[in-house]
Amino acid sequence: MENTMSRLLIETTVRQTLKSLQEDPKRSIRNLVDMARQFSGGRFQNAFFQTAHTMLKNEASAYYALVQDATGHIGTEHLVRFGMNLGYNSCTWGARRIRANEEALGFNIPWTVLLQVDETGASLHLAEYQKMVEEGEQLGIYTWMLFCPAVNPQKLFSLVRSHPDSAFFLFCPAGAVNASLTEAAQTLCNLMLVLHLDEAAGRACARLREARLPYSVRLAYSRSDASMIESGEAFAAVQRLHPVFTVLTPRPGCSPWIRKAVCEAAAEARRRQAYQTVPWDIYYDTCRVDRIISHDACWLCFDPEGDPQFGGHAPRCVPGNLFRDGLTAVIRQAYPKPAGETRS
Repeated sequence: MENTMSRLLIETTVRQTLKSLQEDPKRSIRNLVDMARQFSGGRFQNAFFQTAHTMLKNEASAYYALVQDATGHIGTEHLVRFGMNLGYNSCTWGARRIRANEEALGFNIPWTVLLQVDETGASLHLAEYQKMVEEGEQLGIYTWMLFCPAVNPQKLFSLVRSHPDSAFFLFCPAGAVNASLTEAAQTLCNLMLVLHLDEAAGRACARLREARLPYSVRLAYSRSDASMIESGEAFAAVQRLHPVFTVLTPRPGCSPWIRKAVCEAAAEARRRQAYQTVPWDIYYDTCRVDRIISHDACWLCFDPEGDPQFGGHAPRCVPGNLFRDGLTAVIRQAYPKPAGETRS
C-alpha cells in the first residue's frame, strides 16, 4: 500500500493526539473525532464518526477511561500501527477499494475473513495462507481474524509479519501466553491477541499489559451465559482485565434466538458506554460493518481444511476450497452480484 498524503496526515495527527491525551483526554479524543468527521469521505467512516461524536457527548462515558487506559498501557507504535491498519487501511482506503472491485469484478467482497487453523494447517498451509492475504489485500481486505485454539500462535507470526499493512486479530488460549510469545509479539505492531476467557486469562492479560501490548478477550457463550451478558454482569467482570474488545462467540449448538439476544445486548452495552471494553459480536457486528461498507452483508470463514463457511446471502452449498482454488475464486462463486446491480 502506498503511503498517501491522507494517510501520512492522519497518522501525524494521531501521534500528536496521543501525546496530549494524558493532559486532557476528553478534549483530545473529541478533537480527534471531530477532525475525522471533517475528513471522512466514505459511507462507513461517516456513520462511524457521527456515532462516535454523539456518544462522546456523554461526559460519564466509560470509553474515555478505556482510551486513556489504552494509551497509558499500550506502546505507541502498536497503537498507531494497528489503529491505522484497522481504521485507515481496512475501513477507509480498503473499503473504497472493496466497492470499486465489487463494481469492476461483479461480486460482493467481505471486509474481513475468518480463518480456523489447526496444527496441520499451521505447518503445511502457510504458503496458501500467505497467498490468501495477498489476494485479499488486492481486493481491499485488510483485516484478518485467525482462530488457533490448539496451535502455538507463534507459528502464525510469520504470516502477520509478512503483511505489515493488514491488521490481524489472533484468537488463542490464554495459557499460550508465555515469555517467548510475549517477546515475539512485541515485534508485531499489526497484531492484537484475543485470549479465550478462562482461568488463565488473568495472568495472561497481566503479562501482556506489562509488556505494553494490545489485547482483547473472547467470551464463548452458551444459553447459560446469556443472562449474564444481557444484564451486563459479564462485561463488568471482563473490564477488570483491561481488554480493548470483548469478542462474543457462540458455542456449538447455540440457538439463533440466543445469538440474537446476545447481539442486541452487545449493541445496548455499546450504546450505554458503561463498561471499559467494547463488546463485539463475531457474526452480527462483523456483518453490520460489511453492510455499511457495501450494503450486502458478506461473511466468510474457512475451516482448517480450507472449506468455506458462509453467512449473509450466500447459497448453502458453494463448491470451492481455499487451498485448491484460492480466496478470490471462492468469493466469486459465493457472492455474485445480480446482473445490473449498482452501488452508490
